[in-house]
Amino acid sequence: MMDKTLTPTPNNCALPRRFSDFETFCDALDYAARGTRGLNFHDPRGNLLRPYPYSELREDAQRMARKLIAQGVVPGDRIALIAETGTEFASLFCGAIYAGAWPVPLPLPTSFGGKEGYIEQLTVQLNSSDPKFLLFPAEISAMASEAATRHNCTGMSYAHFIALPESDAALPTPEPDDICYLQYSSGSTRFPHGVAVTHRSLLNNLRGHGTGMKLEPEDRCVSWLPWYHDMGLVGCFLSPIANQVSTDYLKTEDFARRPLAWLDMISRNQGTTLSYSPTFGYDICARRISSQSTVAERFDLSRWRIAGNGADMIRPDVMQGFVNAFADAGFRADAFLPSYGLAEATLAVTIMPPGEGIRVELVEEERLSGSPRDLSRPARYRAIVNCGKPVLDMTVEIRGETGQVKADHQIGKVWCKGPSVMHSYFRDAESTAECLVDGWLDTGDMGYMADGYLFIVGRAKDMIIINGKNHWPQDIEWAVEQLPGFHQGDIAAFSVETENGEEVPAVLVHCRVSDPEERVRLHGEIREKVRSITGMHCVVELVPPRSLPRTSSGKLSRAKAKKLYLSGEIEPFKIAA
Repeated sequence: MMDKTLTPTPNNCALPRRFSDFETFCDALDYAARGTRGLNFHDPRGNLLRPYPYSELREDAQRMARKLIAQGVVPGDRIALIAETGTEFASLFCGAIYAGAWPVPLPLPTSFGGKEGYIEQLTVQLNSSDPKFLLFPAEISAMASEAATRHNCTGMSYAHFIALPESDAALPTPEPDDICYLQYSSGSTRFPHGVAVTHRSLLNNLRGHGTGMKLEPEDRCVSWLPWYHDMGLVGCFLSPIANQVSTDYLKTEDFARRPLAWLDMISRNQGTTLSYSPTFGYDICARRISSQSTVAERFDLSRWRIAGNGADMIRPDVMQGFVNAFADAGFRADAFLPSYGLAEATLAVTIMPPGEGIRVELVEEERLSGSPRDLSRPARYRAIVNCGKPVLDMTVEIRGETGQVKADHQIGKVWCKGPSVMHSYFRDAESTAECLVDGWLDTGDMGYMADGYLFIVGRAKDMIIINGKNHWPQDIEWAVEQLPGFHQGDIAAFSVETENGEEVPAVLVHCRVSDPEERVRLHGEIREKVRSITGMHCVVELVPPRSLPRTSSGKLSRAKAKKLYLSGEIEPFKIAA
């Protein structure tokens, strides 16, 4: 039962705000702890369960640091943490940093298709990060312990670890260029990339958040984003600490069950001015409104100053749908704040100046794909969203295939350079060298600049992004390859847009069987296998052998396979209903 005597941490306090101008993250938390702001954790209906002032977080984190040191942890050790939104993860993440170790946030099982798929995901990421400990909520002890056993590291529940004794040794003093934490892509399973982020990089990017969003003394944040994803971890956990913003949390799984609880919390916490979401979060809320007549009675979104949008392609039609649904509750279209970023740049690369809202340009589809214009057909246009201007100290360039810098409105590869670009991929010098060149980061995304603003037109390489979650196509393809009768190169995975505008994963698979019943069985088996990896249903098409295109070097070309499939040049076998 909720304790009605609980009081959330305040929006404002006497401590002067500093925009992340600290040497290390430890310094940032030390400073925030001098004030009265903090984190606030809520139940599924948005009722306050636990206010957690930054002063308490700092005290708990330093206790966790001493416990880690007592267990033999030394600077540079990795501490893997299942990222459950709550005080335990918060104190252990910060505690690992105080101990000089590198926290490694890993996902909860809610995004995966089954127990074994989740254990495999954890095991691969543990093999990559090679942690000394895996710490986890007691509710998933069986799965997490199995993953720890497979990797041969020590697995322990949060409660078990917190009960351990402390060391009386002095805490180490970190340097700005020391690694602060490792960040994994939420979708990478077989080919994980642990992004190593230094204190200097983190704090520079967080300063970019505070100055870019023009934080005000009374600002307050609400978030349901998961803490293993860079937008949730960096944007809605570490940034509020370094910029001293009180924040209210709804667990991600609670948002998934009751999306409108997010808007209820924004309405109830009258000081709320900041909240972020991928496009799908706004979409699902607009769809859940059953009667427009109750919107004004139930919600008050008039104080929502910054409705951030990022983590996947921003769809202006969805944003307009949200405005239409919630204008009567006081929501203003100019509150939308598009942004662009990636974990390899810590988080933010560009942010729209507050108050400018969503601005789009119509671009011919042939320009986006690089295809020659077919004059026999009417031109088709796509609305491209303005993702804002580079954050503090970040430089963005659009480059062609030979590295030349392109002029405004010319589409090319997005490169960025600045203090918040990652140190490296952990223990992966080859992949690091492929994307970091002379301090410049090749994002893999396609876009163009116009008057200092960045417009993103394409996905990062072949990444499949559904509902803000990344899925590496290699992972899906590899999963299907494990089924009997398939070989490497038999499968191409990408995303496609359905008739209602939503994106879903699609898989083209070489089929060598001719029996109709066997094809039906195979089709269902593949669908189930992909569902176990992505956690969602997908389009599965069985195609003739040798129909998937390859590059000149013999590699599968997913982009061309998608183009040929959508144009009808790859014709799938018909599967009986």
